[in-house]
Amino acid sequence: MAPAPLTPEQETQVAYFESCGLSNTRSSEAVRSKYASSALKLFQQTQLDQRPLDDKLGALCLQVAKDGNALDDQAKGYIVDKIHKGDLAKSDQVAAAIKYLASKSAPYDEAEFDKTCGVGFTITPSALLSLVSSYVKTNLASISPTNWSGIGKTLGQMKLDDGLRWVQPLELKATVEKVYEETFGSKEEALKKEKEKQAAAKKDAKSKSTAASSSSPVAAPSGAAASPDDMFATGWLSRLHKPGGNEQVIPERMKEHLEATKGKVFTRFPPEPNGFLHIGHSKAIAVNFGYAKYHQGHCYLRYDDTNPEAEEQIYFDKILENIRWLGYEPYQITHSSDHFQELYELARLLIKKGLAYTSNDTAEEINAQRGGPTHGPRFESKDRNKPIAQSLSEFEDMKNGKYQPGEMTLRMKQDIINSSNPTMWDIIAYRVLGKEHHRTGKEWCIYPTYDFTHCLCDSFENISHSLCTTEFIGARTAYEWLCDALEVYKPRQSEYGRLTLEGAITSKRKLLKLVKEGHVDGWDDPRLYTLVALKRRGVPPAAIISFVSNLGVSTSPSLVQLSRFEQTVRQHLEMSTPRLMLIVDPVKVTIENLPEDFYLDIEKPLHPKDPSMGSNKVPFTKHLFIDRDDFRTESDKNFFRLCPGATVGLLNTPKPITYVSHTVNEQTGQVDHIVCKYEHDAASNFKPKGWIHWIAQHEPSKSPVQISETRMFSRLFKSDNPATLGDKYLEDLDPKSKEVVKGAMVETGVWQVIEQSLKRAQEVVRLRKAESEKNGTEAPPSVDGLEVVRFQASRVAYFCLDLDSKVTEGKNEGDLVLNLITGLKEDKTKVAGAKK
Repeated sequence: MAPAPLTPEQETQVAYFESCGLSNTRSSEAVRSKYASSALKLFQQTQLDQRPLDDKLGALCLQVAKDGNALDDQAKGYIVDKIHKGDLAKSDQVAAAIKYLASKSAPYDEAEFDKTCGVGFTITPSALLSLVSSYVKTNLASISPTNWSGIGKTLGQMKLDDGLRWVQPLELKATVEKVYEETFGSKEEALKKEKEKQAAAKKDAKSKSTAASSSSPVAAPSGAAASPDDMFATGWLSRLHKPGGNEQVIPERMKEHLEATKGKVFTRFPPEPNGFLHIGHSKAIAVNFGYAKYHQGHCYLRYDDTNPEAEEQIYFDKILENIRWLGYEPYQITHSSDHFQELYELARLLIKKGLAYTSNDTAEEINAQRGGPTHGPRFESKDRNKPIAQSLSEFEDMKNGKYQPGEMTLRMKQDIINSSNPTMWDIIAYRVLGKEHHRTGKEWCIYPTYDFTHCLCDSFENISHSLCTTEFIGARTAYEWLCDALEVYKPRQSEYGRLTLEGAITSKRKLLKLVKEGHVDGWDDPRLYTLVALKRRGVPPAAIISFVSNLGVSTSPSLVQLSRFEQTVRQHLEMSTPRLMLIVDPVKVTIENLPEDFYLDIEKPLHPKDPSMGSNKVPFTKHLFIDRDDFRTESDKNFFRLCPGATVGLLNTPKPITYVSHTVNEQTGQVDHIVCKYEHDAASNFKPKGWIHWIAQHEPSKSPVQISETRMFSRLFKSDNPATLGDKYLEDLDPKSKEVVKGAMVETGVWQVIEQSLKRAQEVVRLRKAESEKNGTEAPPSVDGLEVVRFQASRVAYFCLDLDSKVTEGKNEGDLVLNLITGLKEDKTKVAGAKK
């Protein structure tokens, strides 16, 4: 949709921005944006019309107006002056400047500002080599599995490191390649070995697949796992320790653990309730719940609710709903906040042991102690050796509200000098937030950090297998240190590679921006890959679990092609959904040699390969509709549908039809009516070159069924990996990723499909309630909606009912809205084009 014309006032503003050096396009975008007034004020206050800059630098000034809401006018002006001088020439430099000045007041320390924001940054080749070598050595466990093939990801992670942030990309790349060659050997040799390894694995998988298909009466679909449990029986998960196999510093703790668990597997899924779960979380859910189920154990749902600043009730509700939607039921639903008092007492014990201390160090001071942005020598906090009694007293004062946020923390006394692991550099255990908690109210104003809470809650709940993704490898040392320091039961943390889907944004901050700025229609917009969005789009939960299982679980991260996910969904839908005739863009057809009152009941199977789905009847009459794509106005021997001179079959009807004539609407230029004749005398074995789908017009049967909206979706982003674009990911949005089609129609069999689908969903609810009654547990509520009504529109795509639909059960009436689930085959340009 084209943007609305600019108002006269906006035209004046565009002219002003152009006088400041901005291009016409950027100026127009600025005046249409939500930060237009802030940008105009900033440009006027800094008099940029009298000292214009180029469009690129002007865009950085707009960034200040957009993202600098927390800054006062003086701070914004300071950044603009730095941009104008050329000191700040990149978006990430401006972002660093905004973040830095948000916590400062004038006059500013220019030297510190320049250092923080990379102004005039230089580094010698030898210093750069030292930093890169140190980084690779520290992160070798996560880098080794992919070595040369994962160098792109390593470079991206390095750019987040303070010491490497401002290095020129090509200079950094060359240095990393040098270190990689010293560590892993030549790139060519390493990639050759990796390719040989993949080829061998592919050959082995193919031979196993052939053997399996030859011994089975029905071969599984290509790429499908024989069972979702396969990922627990083979591979990384199959090699995990047995319950009791995680060693303890104090053997008595293991004895107590096994007595409590009876030797069963106990896992947990511990999400932070500060956002909606996404496709990556489906792997964590399947691994944690599935591993426990496979071993006849139990899995907790534990909300990691230690940051009341970001937590909302809707996140708690949707997390549980998503887990149940995927087919899992928590053993118990717990909260980290259940243990606030116990955690507090253990923090006091840590102080008494001389292993924690209170500190009023600022964030900048702590960063300096850890080597600062240049990775210099590390040193201890001034508070590290304060008397234990003083730390106990100040920690009590923290609890009693004496300190404001940021004024005092509790830090663990680890090994900041000698350890190369940053999670051992005296990390924070407690901080003051001063926020009311959704469960404990105003009882607490201090809250434990993840690093302090997570391992102890695992210990409290007797977790046998603490399964998490590989970004927590470094945290394992601190995890084990804290359990041992407090002499509590120590679970074993094991890390697997996370799942990332091509074309999907999963960052909570970026998703929130998409939703709040209206780029999508909410957290459940079917173009997103949040689980609530996939549910609304009609993706079957079993297909998601199958997708995760097919990928398998290893220590390597997975950036999976979107086509692979869609193919799994397609395979699942192929044999599980009925087929209906749907006309997206209808054009009327009259069969001239049939009487006006002609009527024939056509019985058609709901699935040609699965008789158990049954059949339905549709009317066949003189007047019907076909899809506009199934007709051409010119004769074409290579077009196997309807056109002048052609005879085509109507799906499931006894005889074909032949083209006679057509008329064109003078106003629209489109064909609005086609006349054909019914070939009564065609031989029973006559086979037309093509078959088309159709829907008859028959008022007594209420045929056709009109569709209010048919929502066609394609990829939200143009690129495969928008997450790598930083804050420019919004520029990658495809404005044509959603198309709303009006006027589509579907056969009357849709009512039968709706009734049967809702009935099956209700039966699932009944069975789950019966199971809960048998087990003496609380019955889980239904988490399904209208999206359970799924069908294949013949020769078009797979669709489901959207929750905006209004259906009157038992009356064959309602207001239907359809969502595209996926096309019938991969469309590399646009899924919505699958019908063509």
